[in-house]
Amino acid sequence: MTSGTDAPLVRLTGVGKNYGAVIALRDVSLEAAAGEVTCVLGDNGAGKSTLIKIIAGLHRHDTGTFEVRGEEVSFASPRDALDRGIATVYQDLAVVPLMPVWRNFFLGSEKRRGFGRMDIGFMRSTTRSELAAMGIDLRDVDQPIGTLSGGERQCVAIARAVHFGARALVLDEPTAALGVKQAGVVLRYIVQARERGLAVIFITHNPHHAYPVGDRFLILNRGRGIGHHAKDEITRDELTGLMAGGAELEQLAHELDASATGRAAAAAMTKDAKDLGMTAEDGDGL
Repeated sequence: MTSGTDAPLVRLTGVGKNYGAVIALRDVSLEAAAGEVTCVLGDNGAGKSTLIKIIAGLHRHDTGTFEVRGEEVSFASPRDALDRGIATVYQDLAVVPLMPVWRNFFLGSEKRRGFGRMDIGFMRSTTRSELAAMGIDLRDVDQPIGTLSGGERQCVAIARAVHFGARALVLDEPTAALGVKQAGVVLRYIVQARERGLAVIFITHNPHHAYPVGDRFLILNRGRGIGHHAKDEITRDELTGLMAGGAELEQLAHELDASATGRAAAAAMTKDAKDLGMTAEDGDGL
């Protein structure tokens, strides 16, 4: 489903970022092509937030290269990223809960006519049609956005980014705080964005959310990429195993086994590690 251009829309090669003596990222590579979903997975502290900040233009990388449509870039601000067609939707959505949906949709980019007056009719109708084009059926765009579910607010943010010209969409843990049904709604709209030709970078710690919609998977661990796979190269169980850190589970099981009270837990953890195919004798190298 890649676009006709040779270069991916977004490509990071050997990117690193230090904060003083702290190495936040080291030698991380990523590709995001138009019409594809690239999932970046990792636990807390894996480096996902730093990676987002580099792509979104909040921070500059220290080493490696960052390319957009084959041209090397180094963003000085989020505006630079937006000007290149990269929009980021953060987990804590920048919305004003008491304002209507249409007002939030155009927040900071209001349409005006004559003497600086806002063209409310245009903004209402555009919001309604853009949401409908993404398959989002809201009862009333005049309702306060705070009355929507978390999943619906995420979907409005995605539709807004698409409307304002995003070619690459970075989603920061969009399903993290959602229930099963709402998470499913957001995943459906991620697929909609892919079908509209966007390069979607989906940041998550949940392989069960990533695998159904992802085309490529980058797994981060302590600031390093420990796996970069196309969907046909990895199963969901293998992806879960890399995320779970089967070798660490097995080591903890050995420690627990030293005490009588920990033996039951140790047996369960050892079984989990074996089920994930990540036991030490497999030579996983983690």
